Amino acid sequence: MPNSQRTFVDAVKRYCARHEIAVEVRSQDWLIVMKRGSKRHFALGYDVGLNSAIAHRIANDKGATAEVLEISGIPCVPHSVFLNPKLETHIPPSGSSRAMLDWLRQHPEGIVVKPNEGASGRSVFKVSNPSALEHAVEAIFSSHLTLAISPYVSIDDEIRVVVLDDQPLVVYSKSRASNWRHNLDAGARPVLLEPGETRQACVAIAVHAAQAIGIRFASLDVIRVGGVYKILEINSGVMMEALGKIHPELVDAAYSAALDKVFE
Repeated sequence: MPNSQRTFVDAVKRYCARHEIAVEVRSQDWLIVMKRGSKRHFALGYDVGLNSAIAHRIANDKGATAEVLEISGIPCVPHSVFLNPKLETHIPPSGSSRAMLDWLRQHPEGIVVKPNEGASGRSVFKVSNPSALEHAVEAIFSSHLTLAISPYVSIDDEIRVVVLDDQPLVVYSKSRASNWRHNLDAGARPVLLEPGETRQACVAIAVHAAQAIGIRFASLDVIRVGGVYKILEINSGVMMEALGKIHPELVDAAYSAALDKVFE
C-alpha cells in the first residue's frame, strides 16, 4: 500500500473503533470493508461511497465536469477531451490532431495537457509548441485512454474546498513551491483559510458546483484568475494526506462527518 493513503485508512479505522464497527482492510489497503450489524459498507480508494455513480463519474471526468458547470452557468476552466487512437477501431476518428493544434494556436500563452481522469497532478504538461504537444500526447496515451486539454492560465491562488451535503468541512489554499503547479504532490503546502471574503467566495462557488453535478462528498479546486473565481476540477475521492500531516484532527473530523452520513 502506498504511504500516501495512510491518513485516510487510519481515519476510517479510528472511526470504526469509536463506533463499534467491524473493519477489514483488503487489497493493499485500497478496499475497506465496514460492517455493523447486518449492514455492510465499502470504501474504495478515497471514496467513502456517499456519491451516486453518475456524480462520481462526472467528477472523475474533467471534460464532463467542465461541460456540466458551463451549462449551469458556473465559472470554470474549460476542458476538451480527446480519445486515444487505440479506440478508433470502435469509434470513428474525429481529427483529434488538428483539433489539438487548434487549441495551441488559439492559446499562444500555452495549454495544459493531462489525463482526463485521475488526480494528484501526475502526467500534467504545460505545452507551448507543437513538438511539446506531441511529446505530451504520446506520454499520456501510453497509459490512458483519454486526455484533456485546457488553456494555461496564470493562477493567482488555488483553494481546495471539501464539502459534505452543501456544507464546507475544510477550506485551505495551496501555497505552491517554485513551479507553476499548485498540486500538493508537486510540493505545494496546504494553508488553512481564515474566515473572510475570500473564504466565503470560494465556499459559495464550490457549493454551487457540487450542487450542479449532484455530488455529496467531494473536494473542489477553486482558482482565482484576474480577480475571478473559477472551478478548476472536482474530486469525488477526498484525499487529505498532505493536510493530515499538519492538521490531523481537522482531517479526522471531516472523514468522521462523512462516515456519520454513511451509517446514520
